[in-house]
Amino acid sequence: MAYSGGGRHTVQQPRRMPVPAAPSGTVPTGKTSASGKPGARKATWWDHAGPLAVVFAGGPDGSRGDLVLPARVPQQPGQWARVEHFLSNPGRWHKVDLVRRRKASAPGGWVYEAHLMILGPGYTAPSVRAMREQAATLDRIGGVDGNVSNVCAVSFPSSLDPSDGAPASTEITLSPEEQALLEREAKKRRGRARALERSRRATNTAQYGLSKKQATRAERREAKGLGPKAVSVPGGARAARDARVDGAPKQAFRRDRLSVNYREQRARQAERAASMAEHRRHRARQVAREIIAALARECQAAAGRLVRASTWSTALSQHCLCGERVSKTLRDREHSCPACGLAGKRDLISAALAAFVRFADVDDPKTAYLDTTSSRHAQIVFAQGLEEALRESTAPSQTTVRGAGHAAVPRQRRGTSAPRTAGRRSRATPDETRPKRDHAGKPGHRPGCNPQLTLW
Repeated sequence: MAYSGGGRHTVQQPRRMPVPAAPSGTVPTGKTSASGKPGARKATWWDHAGPLAVVFAGGPDGSRGDLVLPARVPQQPGQWARVEHFLSNPGRWHKVDLVRRRKASAPGGWVYEAHLMILGPGYTAPSVRAMREQAATLDRIGGVDGNVSNVCAVSFPSSLDPSDGAPASTEITLSPEEQALLEREAKKRRGRARALERSRRATNTAQYGLSKKQATRAERREAKGLGPKAVSVPGGARAARDARVDGAPKQAFRRDRLSVNYREQRARQAERAASMAEHRRHRARQVAREIIAALARECQAAAGRLVRASTWSTALSQHCLCGERVSKTLRDREHSCPACGLAGKRDLISAALAAFVRFADVDDPKTAYLDTTSSRHAQIVFAQGLEEALRESTAPSQTTVRGAGHAAVPRQRRGTSAPRTAGRRSRATPDETRPKRDHAGKPGHRPGCNPQLTLW
């Protein structure tokens, strides 16, 4: 039985594993017959006390007998505690789920597996339980700002008193392996774009000038009395109209001659770009759901609660702790306030502001608003300590041997256990009723107010 995480195990027919023998003999029933003799019955697989096995009974009317599959459990010291948690209770019910997954090397292209589903609470390591118990005793408030590239969390003492503790910040970023993967993908995109540009230039040589290197070479040949050399791909700027001062091209791009290969490559690139865009949108939604679910579980385990706030009514990334509105684009990853001079990472600033979000109705994210009075007070009382926490993470170690950021961007595992079906579709099919979108979006009409005087 190969372990696959959580409360699920995959039962596979192993090689060179002996099949447990069926129980034989009789088993006392604990009752007595009319003559006073102790009652007994024939032993069945319910009386098996040997190695773990999964038995598919043929049934009372079956003639093929029972199918017995020996199970292999993890033997590593770090995994045995999980196995003992799930399988040590004889009164706990389990469920066997038959699934299949695609595998090109298998006969027929499919692999059939049996998943042993443990119907009970999940396993929690002792270190995690101790951490949650310690977190439950802390009287702190915090905020979390997350996106597909990183997750930032900043917390303060709930009393906003420096004697009760200092601000703490944590930043989970992409691992070096994930950053290298993104760089490779970006390099491939740039290479495909350059290939298209070279093809256009080679087909429309009259519309482009020579590059500096090509022009220097032509001058050297002319000085030596040699004839000009034909340039198949000019590397200079687009030929512009002489009468125009704005640098408009002499010939519109839509009038260029395009080769068959160019058209095919352009179509493939457009198809690939659309697919990647859809993948990024789906990936962003998936990562957001996983982050929210993980945070909700941790907050509940630590006797707390995760509350969602609308970004329309709070605009955390566009404000400073002093209450000043500091507009930033998505490209701007650093925060610098012209009013109070606070500087730090944009995501850490947003996470700190999230700790001071208030609600007219805590169950309605649209009623969220930013309490700038409290955030300004925290900025004053914590002073230098808060600025240091907003510049860099105060966590003791953010980069490990395996890399950081696996919670923010879960690793795409390959060769894992099979899902219940061969494929999954996260959105509704055309014949299904699409769910109503009622997310934490733009709130209703609200009278204008100065963010520095927001007290409601």
